[in-house]
Amino acid sequence: MRSMLFVPGDRPDRFVKAEASGADAVILDLEDAVMPERRPAARAAIVAHLAARPRATGVGAEGARRVPLWVRINPVQSADAMMDLVAVLPGRPDGVILPKARRGDDLHRLDHWLEALEAQHGLALGSTRVMPMVTETAGALLSMGSFVCVPARVSAFTWGAEDLATELGALGNRDAAGEYEAPYRLASALCQYAASAAGLPAVDTVDTEIRDAEAVGHRARASRRAGFVGKLAIHPSQLPAINAAFTPTAEEVAHAAQVCAAFAAAPAAGALRLDGKLVDRPHLLQAERVLAAARAAGAIADHPFHA
Repeated sequence: MRSMLFVPGDRPDRFVKAEASGADAVILDLEDAVMPERRPAARAAIVAHLAARPRATGVGAEGARRVPLWVRINPVQSADAMMDLVAVLPGRPDGVILPKARRGDDLHRLDHWLEALEAQHGLALGSTRVMPMVTETAGALLSMGSFVCVPARVSAFTWGAEDLATELGALGNRDAAGEYEAPYRLASALCQYAASAAGLPAVDTVDTEIRDAEAVGHRARASRRAGFVGKLAIHPSQLPAINAAFTPTAEEVAHAAQVCAAFAAAPAAGALRLDGKLVDRPHLLQAERVLAAARAAGAIADHPFHA
């Protein structure tokens, strides 16, 4: 998923618009975007929307879900977390965003809760995916190694800087040029390290600009260069720049296809000369990833050298 758009759970008037926004997935939010006293109404609105957009068994039916619908619940240490899950699991969300994950133990705790609720509601065990936000507390950053062994339902990691800045007592987390300062660049990097060690992709955090598409696109392109596979969004205006940044260009696709074709023609080779440059097996893996990303984005049809 190149882009995942947050929508406040207590704004059901925005749910359909979010699905039509061009986001690769929509996150119906029950945490920071919703005041505690409004969460019961938000839960009801979310489960009603999920039920009106059937998942899996409803494919091809009227109103079937065409954009994955995720739900950001409250942290597992809060009383709201279990209430969130009990309310929304009957609607079969595609996944759950877990904020403020403190250690890997939080993911295993959530996994147990989800297994019980999936069994209760006739869902396949493990079918509700999880993406934790792993950098929102100082303790999590000091325990990043605990996130390496995670339940199979965890499909990606992401990170956040706003809550971390609050915990650190910072006045802000960006410099005058709008770039993250050192503590938050470290958090971003640690998210990537943990995700890679766990064999999972990493999704970049949100940008706050909603009227500066150039700035959003610049940061999204930098995120992709750094290894992130997508980015969270807080406003539909950010989506064109994010989607474009995480869609491989025609030149990238052409080069990746050349690399794959060259190794397909010489399967025993560890390294090859291509266009006057030496390419080896790590370049092949990167080329396969480019083609996979292009296919997922709809930029190319199935490719004979797509892994």
